[in-house]
Amino acid sequence: MQFSDLSLIDPILKALAEEGYTTPTPIQEQAIPILLSRRDLLGCAQTGTGKTAAFAIPILQLLNEERSKNAGGPRRIKTLILTPTRELAIQIDESFKAYGRHLNLRSHVIFGGVSQHAQVNTLKAGVDVLIATPGRLLDLMNQGFISLRDVQFFVLDEADRMLDMGFIHDVKKVIAKLPPRRQTLFFSATMPPDVAKLADTILSNPAKVEVTPVSSTADTIEQAMYFVGKEDKRKLLALILDDKSVKSALVFARTKHGADKVVKDLLKGGYKAEAIHGNKSQNARQRALSNFKSGETRVLVATDIAARGIDVDELSHVINYELPNIPETYVHRIGRTGRAGHDGIALSFCDEEETEYLRDIHKLIGKRVPVITDHPYVLNISASTITPSTPASRQSRSGGNRNGGGNRNGRSAGSPSQGGQHRSSDARPTSQQTGGYNREAGNSTSSRPDGRAQRPRSTGNSRFTNTNSDSNY
Repeated sequence: MQFSDLSLIDPILKALAEEGYTTPTPIQEQAIPILLSRRDLLGCAQTGTGKTAAFAIPILQLLNEERSKNAGGPRRIKTLILTPTRELAIQIDESFKAYGRHLNLRSHVIFGGVSQHAQVNTLKAGVDVLIATPGRLLDLMNQGFISLRDVQFFVLDEADRMLDMGFIHDVKKVIAKLPPRRQTLFFSATMPPDVAKLADTILSNPAKVEVTPVSSTADTIEQAMYFVGKEDKRKLLALILDDKSVKSALVFARTKHGADKVVKDLLKGGYKAEAIHGNKSQNARQRALSNFKSGETRVLVATDIAARGIDVDELSHVINYELPNIPETYVHRIGRTGRAGHDGIALSFCDEEETEYLRDIHKLIGKRVPVITDHPYVLNISASTITPSTPASRQSRSGGNRNGGGNRNGRSAGSPSQGGQHRSSDARPTSQQTGGYNREAGNSTSSRPDGRAQRPRSTGNSRFTNTNSDSNY
């Protein structure tokens, strides 16, 4: 199927062609006709599946129809998209501007952490589509700068992340101000009971789209685990980065302080690295992302404020320097690579104190992550330590460091490094969806030159050394 088969208007098809997009991803193929028929939608899709275009394209078409009937009238907010972080809000706005460049529609993004002056001036001039984080939206609503009475389309994006970050009360306040007659779109990468309950309260007879198993990891992502002592993690990271095949790496830490420390160690070692987390100003965060995307910075170290929403072309490696204490976050982190059918590598470090987190991850994804043992810093961990035998505990879903310890409207991300030729025996299937995928779904590629002698060596058909032997745990 092509985008031209989805009953889209010529201005949108022209914009998509200019972006180089011809083939819709599965969620786009399924969701666009549903939304054009004005039905509510419940979408369950992993990060990187192209869901932004799945809702942006039909909303733009429906708004254009509405605008053509009321040409010359004042612009009022007809579409509200609520998302948990600044980075994701900015990217959604960029998508609306790209796909709607040939339409007479205006989109605008608002978020906290910056002066509201410019945002308010743009709102006063009138916008059709508003993309917002909850805190700044409620703030400007309370000041009288925003009215939601004309909203026809409401999108709640990354709903599970929204709840994890403590936004549930803010979300309910916003929903209470929306007109009862509207089309609602609800997207979530996972569907735990509290998310499903929220969906039931705001959707009316929704169509359901689920393009991948809930909480699964993409087959295009090659995963590997290193058992390593906490004090040896920085040396192992340097060893991985010494492999020149690692062109760029998104590295995840659990805390802002931890991210800054990793960057400090990397800079001392001569590696180009920057950090992104909630304590950074918006300008600093955007600058770090820009440098990383352009290749000026080779390593971006982030907290989980960036676990979703960062879309970096040709990001081949995600490295979990520290395992997340919420297992779903592991899925979101490694989803920064291996997007839209392309290959990616996700490497994770696990020290003795993190084995409970690994046990929860194994239970969630339904399999063990293969282990690399051919490195100088191996920490012996028994299989029973990381094998789920009882219901996995959820480490402080309401407490702990849910958002990297920073601003509610922030996010962070990380990426692993290629292990040379080391592939597990259940190697990734070859993607049958090639070419024409849009930017927001990934469109990244990864080269696979030979690993160096100091990297784990493949044996037989297995890319990872002794990947599934209990002696490795």
